[in-house]
Amino acid sequence: MSKIELIHGSCADQTVDAVVNAANKGLHAGGGICGVIFRKAGMARLTAACSKYDTPLYDGAAVITPAFDMKNAKAIIHAVGPNFAVTPTAFKELFDAYYNSLRVLKENGYHSISFPLISSGIFGGSLKNPAGESARQCLKAYEQFTRDYPDYEIDVKLCAFTEKEMQAAKKEFE
Repeated sequence: MSKIELIHGSCADQTVDAVVNAANKGLHAGGGICGVIFRKAGMARLTAACSKYDTPLYDGAAVITPAFDMKNAKAIIHAVGPNFAVTPTAFKELFDAYYNSLRVLKENGYHSISFPLISSGIFGGSLKNPAGESARQCLKAYEQFTRDYPDYEIDVKLCAFTEKEMQAAKKEFE
C-alpha cells in the first residue's frame, strides 16, 4: 500500500532508499538542502558522479547518483525545480520535478523516498506561498504516479524543514 506523509525535519536525515536533492541545472553543490546533501554524501565523490551527466538539465528533470557516505540512503535523486523568480508560472515544471523523481525511483527498483519542499527556498521567487505550492505539486505528482503505477508501492516522505514551511505544507495535506 503506497503512502505519503508530511515530516517536520530534513529530507537528508530520513532513512529511505533515495533522498531527493533540490538540484540546480548544473548539478553543482549549492546552498540549502543541496549543500547539506553534498556534505553528507561526500563533496568530491558526489561532485564527480554529478559531473558524468550532460548539463545543464532542464527544469523538472531528475537523475540519480549513489548516496556514497550517507548511511541513511542508497541513492540521491537530483530533481531540478524551477526558479519562480525567473519563470513565475512554472507549476508544471515543479510537478515534473516530483513526478520524474518518482519515476527514477521506480526505474531503479527503489520504494521509499524523502523530498525537500522543492523550489520553496531561494527558487520560490515571488510566490505568495512557495512551501504550500511545493506541497500541492508533490501531492499531485504522488496521486498521478499511484494512478499510473497502481501495483508499484512507494513510501513518500515530504519534509518541511522550518515551522513556517510545515504549517504551509500541512494546509495542503488537510
